[in-house]
Amino acid sequence: MLLLLTGCDVPGVYRPARPASGGPFTFYVSADGDDKNDGMSPERPWKTLDHANTANFRPGDRLRLKGGERFRGTLTLEEGEAGSAARPVVIESYGTGRATIAPRGTSGITVRDTAGVEIRNIVLVGDRQALREGVGIAFRATRPGKQKLAHVRIANVEARGFQNGISVGTDDDAATGYSDVRISDVSVHHNLEAGLVFYGPEFEEGNPVYAHSGLRIERVTASSNSGAPGRNSRNTGSGIALGSVRDAKVRFSVAHDNGGRSAADAVEGPEGIWVYDSTGVVLENNRSYRNRTGSRVDGGGFGLDNNVSHSVMQYNLAYGNDGPGFLVYSGRATGAHRDNVVRFNMSWDDARKLPAYGGIVAYGARMKNVDIHNNTVVMRTKGLASAEAAGVRPPALRLSDGMSGVKVHGNILATDGGPLIDAESPYLPGTHQLRGNVYYSMGPWSLNWGSRRFADIDDWRTASGQELLGGEPTGTGDDPCLRALTVPVTDPAGAENLVPSCEAEASVSMGPQASGVDAGSVDYFGNRLSGELRPGAAQERPAH
Repeated sequence: MLLLLTGCDVPGVYRPARPASGGPFTFYVSADGDDKNDGMSPERPWKTLDHANTANFRPGDRLRLKGGERFRGTLTLEEGEAGSAARPVVIESYGTGRATIAPRGTSGITVRDTAGVEIRNIVLVGDRQALREGVGIAFRATRPGKQKLAHVRIANVEARGFQNGISVGTDDDAATGYSDVRISDVSVHHNLEAGLVFYGPEFEEGNPVYAHSGLRIERVTASSNSGAPGRNSRNTGSGIALGSVRDAKVRFSVAHDNGGRSAADAVEGPEGIWVYDSTGVVLENNRSYRNRTGSRVDGGGFGLDNNVSHSVMQYNLAYGNDGPGFLVYSGRATGAHRDNVVRFNMSWDDARKLPAYGGIVAYGARMKNVDIHNNTVVMRTKGLASAEAAGVRPPALRLSDGMSGVKVHGNILATDGGPLIDAESPYLPGTHQLRGNVYYSMGPWSLNWGSRRFADIDDWRTASGQELLGGEPTGTGDDPCLRALTVPVTDPAGAENLVPSCEAEASVSMGPQASGVDAGSVDYFGNRLSGELRPGAAQERPAH
């Protein structure tokens, strides 16, 4: 318990920092303060975090750090120090600018077994030891039970120089976690293992437990989180990673230049923004680019990984990643990876390092019901050193074994001569249904279907039974007129180079009912959908 000297204190005799009754209270900390002050006004602030850290916070209390100043130490809220949605405990800056918390070899802010907490307008900077062991902001649930700790807000925060920038998790044997979580306008960069991460208990087939629920993550930038070159037993170097979550959305966020120093012999690699062991997750309106991997796996833009169900990737842009732009993957035969959708996304020049992937990649054990529709993929790989070294050029779409109930409808797949599709087996329409797609190549037309290689869409259609509706052909090899085949995509405006500038593809337009997929309500640019759908992520040109 915090004890303070008063104006008539005897040296060495202290009394509680906060009054015995009343509240809530606002406490101030400033570099020109004094820990003998009561801390209850900007004129009488405390001086150190160590002093403030011993206060016993109650609902509605605020701890305010003076903006523009740097504070050594750490803050910890323990069980019993909590607020609520109506009366949260708030940690924030006051005055001009944001205060900086700079811990010595540990985490910046730790909240353990409690919630009703808001953290905003703070910068957290780790040192060399914190880069190996600390977290910028850590929420930890360690007590058993199923009742979740509700109300977490993190806004306008920067965290850099830690093992993880922001981490929310539970012990492996704890079922409790956090709910009603909002993270917005946050920058997590130059951390070691990840920018923003959620995790929970080991996934159990038939009895899944999702530690966290009700997540809303918006306008988060996760960049230059390098990965740990000496840690090969797990993936490191991701931007945003969500595990053990139910009902989550990641929107208007950016992941770039992550994973470059992840272990060369790691069995799992990093991704820009990805999800695992979760259900009901939406990744939308995000960008993920130039993400790397130090090994021969992953390094992609977006991913729905092991044990993900009822989730959607939509309206996202991926480009220039080492691995796939969009990955749907199940490496465990649990049957829990099912009913997922990849729609109205754009991928440009992905799989730069690892041509064994592609723009969009789907494969895995016992994976069921995957809808891949109205995406636009451009793969320019002629002269790509990694492809030449591997003797293989990455396809626009790769389909591997282990899946059923796969629908690939209304996509634009374009390459500069590389394979448009590389399918591991000659899938029949009963398990894999392809309709209404555009297959365009600037070079020789190429499509791999099992052990056969096709150089013509009509020959492939006849042999495979794909791209037929009521006995009539639905796919085309016509030019969709994409500037991105010759002009780079480098920023959000560059996505316009992935919009068709001609109407050659209109002959294969298909309505949602004919395609048999849920199209949602808008296209990549937010244009409302109506009537027949054209192939690709853009249904109309965006207004200027």
